[in-house]
Amino acid sequence: MSCIIVRDFGLIDWKVVFLEMHSFTVQRTMFSIDEIWFVEHYPIFTFGQRLNSKQINVKTNIPCVYTNRGGEITYHGPGQQIIYLLINIKLYNLNPRKLISIIENCVIKTLNYFSIVAYNKLFFPGVYVNNKKICSIGLRIINGFTLHGLSINVKMNLSPFNLITPCGDKYMKMTQISDFCSKTSFIQLKKKFLYNFVKILKIKKIIYKDIKKFKFFK
Repeated sequence: MSCIIVRDFGLIDWKVVFLEMHSFTVQRTMFSIDEIWFVEHYPIFTFGQRLNSKQINVKTNIPCVYTNRGGEITYHGPGQQIIYLLINIKLYNLNPRKLISIIENCVIKTLNYFSIVAYNKLFFPGVYVNNKKICSIGLRIINGFTLHGLSINVKMNLSPFNLITPCGDKYMKMTQISDFCSKTSFIQLKKKFLYNFVKILKIKKIIYKDIKKFKFFK
């Protein structure tokens, strides 16, 4: 029976999660249970492997870090729901493109719950509303195991996005759930995304874990 472990870390430093995510991935085996991590991060710019130096327009006091995920440059901050997917793609006969499609469909269905009409774009990973980006996706695959994931703008300060060229597109504008829905609920967002994700992958069991029991966080 397929199952997945779900952890909710709340607001936590990006670097801590980055290191723990890699520790988990390099230590896991084909028999390890997949996991989903829900987090928010303190303000930080992260650079993907496709970064172009021209994408940073001005100097900023916000920390900037290079990472090994796909994609280009993005911003993380409180009020943004980040979902890290630590998935064995071989278990579900997935390739990266198919997984991205599944993620996009899950986000679109989740946003529909908030009465937001969202869509994806061919050749431009992510989810959009009124030609503005509301969800960014950046993945890394090591030996068939994914790490990193997606970020959904919920109710945050979007102004730091103006300091960069999001996803390498100088015309790209960002938006968030609170622009369309006054009653924004992180709890419902997580519940709906999780429901859609496990349904598509036909996962039969969800195991909720306390962060204090996670062996890497001792």
